[in-house]
Amino acid sequence: MLTIALDAMGGDHAPKAEVEGAVRAASSLGVKVLLVGQQDVVRQELEQHEGYRELPIEIVHASQRVTMEDSAAKAVRSKRDSSMRVASRLVRDGCAQGFVSAGNTGAIMATAKMVQGVVPGVERPALLGIFPTMLGTPVILVDVGANVDCTPEMLAQFAIMGEIYSRNILHRTSPRVGILSIGEEAHKGNDLTRAAWPLLKNLHINFIGNVEGRDVYAGNVDVIVCDGFTGNVALKVSEGLVDMFKKMLRESLEATISGKIGYAFSKNALSSFRKRLDHSEYGGAPLLGVRGGCIIGHGSSNANAIKNAIRVAAEFSGGNVNRQIEEEIFRAAKVGQALPPANAD
Repeated sequence: MLTIALDAMGGDHAPKAEVEGAVRAASSLGVKVLLVGQQDVVRQELEQHEGYRELPIEIVHASQRVTMEDSAAKAVRSKRDSSMRVASRLVRDGCAQGFVSAGNTGAIMATAKMVQGVVPGVERPALLGIFPTMLGTPVILVDVGANVDCTPEMLAQFAIMGEIYSRNILHRTSPRVGILSIGEEAHKGNDLTRAAWPLLKNLHINFIGNVEGRDVYAGNVDVIVCDGFTGNVALKVSEGLVDMFKKMLRESLEATISGKIGYAFSKNALSSFRKRLDHSEYGGAPLLGVRGGCIIGHGSSNANAIKNAIRVAAEFSGGNVNRQIEEEIFRAAKVGQALPPANAD
């Protein structure tokens, strides 16, 4: 049975959402969950769930909590007994195979990188985002914020990691991989995208060249790589558009559909629309390139999102994704396709 360490104090609705999500996961996914946080607080919440004593759930005490206002440096240096750090340490020490938190994103990335360490050969861990498409198949974007400034070699590694994740977790056969740019032609883009193009072309992946912003939701590509600055802007713009579309659709339906039958139809349509765009269905954003699984949930994650984040962490660990990443990056580096620059730290 795989064991997942869950930061029970991380999200906006902690520990309620975390505990409920852990109960759902432990009862339906066949995984063991270590709830990490202030023992009395977590236990009090856990006791609200009947039958929890029969589930593979344990509480691991951590006296401190990282807040959304804490800087990443403060979280790493001064909060050594935080629920976030203790959960990450459980993975490092082999007590758990994956780590899930819906807390401070910057602090999670810094903690996982420092405590768990980086997969051999990986220059920089990358944050993966999952987007819905018009064809109903998700597309992943790497990086969405972990690395603001990137080198061409880093984009090549992002492509390797994203392609492996798409095959193993999203079950895409021969995922199509592209570089996010301002035109389809290889000569278009900035210095970074133009330099990365031949590196990705020579990798053992299904590289389809440059893709544009409009392709993100079209469904004609499975993995898109970019620097973290561009990816984070795309992510935040998308989140804002989703909120706007939900509001506009609800207002339009309420204004134009009358009668009980029409109202029931509008509610069903709106519910279906929301589910297609609901981030909780995907669980969270994997931090690719760190030892052990690390899944970062949205701060507002509900119990369903926490359950799915635990599921993704288990699938990630059970699928030996990190071992494949290490092997493929070593293979690329051996033939000079994705070597880090000489001055990389």
